[in-house]
Amino acid sequence: MFAQQKRIRVVHADNNITDEEKYPGATILLGNVYVEHEGITLRSKKAIYYQKRNFLKAFGDVFLNQGDTITQTSKYVDYDANTKKALSWGNVILKDPVITLTTDSLRFDRLKQKLYYQNGATIRDTTNVLVSNIGNYYLQTNKFQALSEVTLTNPDYVLKSNDLIYFTNTGKSYLTGPSTITGENNFIYTESGFYDTKANKSHFTKNSRIEYNNKEIKADSLYYDRNLGFASATKNIRLKDTTNNSMIRGGYAEVFQKLDSAFVTKKAVAITEIEKDSMYIHGDTLLVTGKAKNRILRAFSRVKFFKSNLSGKCDSIHSNQLTGLTQLYKNPVLWSEESQITGDTIQLLSNTKTEKLDSLKVLSNAFIIQKDSIGFNQIKGRNLFGKFIENDLRDVTIIGNGEVINYLRNDETKELIGIEKLACSSMNFTFENSKLITSKFLTDADGDTYPPSEFPENARKFRGFIWRENERPLTKDDIFLKDKTIGIDASSGDKKEKDLPFTETLKQEKTVVVEKITSKKKDLKTKEKKNQ
Repeated sequence: MFAQQKRIRVVHADNNITDEEKYPGATILLGNVYVEHEGITLRSKKAIYYQKRNFLKAFGDVFLNQGDTITQTSKYVDYDANTKKALSWGNVILKDPVITLTTDSLRFDRLKQKLYYQNGATIRDTTNVLVSNIGNYYLQTNKFQALSEVTLTNPDYVLKSNDLIYFTNTGKSYLTGPSTITGENNFIYTESGFYDTKANKSHFTKNSRIEYNNKEIKADSLYYDRNLGFASATKNIRLKDTTNNSMIRGGYAEVFQKLDSAFVTKKAVAITEIEKDSMYIHGDTLLVTGKAKNRILRAFSRVKFFKSNLSGKCDSIHSNQLTGLTQLYKNPVLWSEESQITGDTIQLLSNTKTEKLDSLKVLSNAFIIQKDSIGFNQIKGRNLFGKFIENDLRDVTIIGNGEVINYLRNDETKELIGIEKLACSSMNFTFENSKLITSKFLTDADGDTYPPSEFPENARKFRGFIWRENERPLTKDDIFLKDKTIGIDASSGDKKEKDLPFTETLKQEKTVVVEKITSKKKDLKTKEKKNQ
């Protein structure tokens, strides 16, 4: 027998009758029914009260109230006072200070302060509208758990999931299954994560990606601030741009959606598809700025790049997609087929329509070296201008202080027949399959062709000669190998090592760009606070 204080108390009814045949052991309450039970009140047009069972069935415009905070209307309610459980159905509308819940059938466990449904419901709070097939709502913690076909609609996006925990008082949601978030300017997919729907900040940790403007961000861990349009990605990141057929990989990235910019570190590599081939560019830091057709890629410190027929190394690189100009700074070296090309600054110009390499400039201390079986063919001068045909260096012009050493061989037997050493202020060369075919001297040439036995060993390398074959990336994985410039200086014959510091000009440029991004980020945060 339950204690007296746990029994339902009938406060009022216009009339009451009994019908033992139809409702044995029950009192039928009619008109303006009003009952109470331990902090809950119920009003209805009609009720059937089973006193021994301590059970009530209410009909017609049922109004249920718990304390000063929870109100509910429905067509019908079954209430078991012993277990403190209620079943409501027929146009159920429940309200508390935070949410409004509407459904056709709702169960209420007063002991656990838990609401649950299995036939669909809609929950509205001050920010979002949430719809799901199955769900639990815990009144004390404002925790909502949706378990099937969940849709959360926000003014800025729509979130869909099959497993969502949502706190209605804070707007914080936790995703524990495949979920999508679709906004006007982006799309997010994740299988595990957190989303603050009021602050518009999120963190995703499993199979997550963000898509926007033909771009895609993937990473093991993704943080995203929707208000700022800012994302930070950690581990196994993939920044894909379908407009440019390019991708950036790395261990950490910061992406500024509104600025069309990205900052990537930790084994960073930019991959661009060029004529069914891929160019890989690696640097300690990659910085990408600008819109799709005006994209600028900067790579800083220990830069290497690789393509099947072209590779190189330098301290810093600057590539402008709009102009097709790629510039290599600080101790740059370029390998094109069999040729090693060096100079103070190397510039590559691509055709922006065909994306094929068009021309080459080497400014100051230009040097081309090709290895012969017993020596090195060399072309040297102040500046070098080259022309590519089908991505193969075919034409080279030297302007200023030109010098050439060429090992001459019989075309058929490949036997060495002489060594040519000439000096000429300006000269032109044509190549085919990386072999020197013709030489043209634009001014008077000084020098001669010598029998191999009469050409001194110490004259077979120009001053400044350094063979850097050991630095050449032969595969895309070699670009991640860190090394130093090691070679032989022909003037001394000694091995020399040269560290590769930052190019000061590009280092300053990097600082300026990062400062601009940081400043813009602060401005956006200030604007956000003012709007709040």
